[in-house]
Amino acid sequence: MKPTVQIEYCPQCGWLLRAAWMAQELLTTFRDELYGVTLHPSETTGRFTVSVGDAILWDRKQEGRFPEPKELKQRLRDQIAPDKKLGHSDR
Repeated sequence: MKPTVQIEYCPQCGWLLRAAWMAQELLTTFRDELYGVTLHPSETTGRFTVSVGDAILWDRKQEGRFPEPKELKQRLRDQIAPDKKLGHSDR
């Protein structure tokens, strides 16, 4: 079965649009590799995390900032499709 990415975001901080944008970027790039992306409003203020399975790809508090789409795509690729070429988003 294809993996699902989970994006947990702080609705009180107004980060729904950012979460939706990241979901769109991931679904566009990994259309054949992903089952989907789910958006979860967090009950914890300031949370913005992106995970696949048990692996946390990005935690805003830990990283000290939001991810750039390129960074998130690279981390997801490394988890689910290491041989996939990302074009201009590649390292």
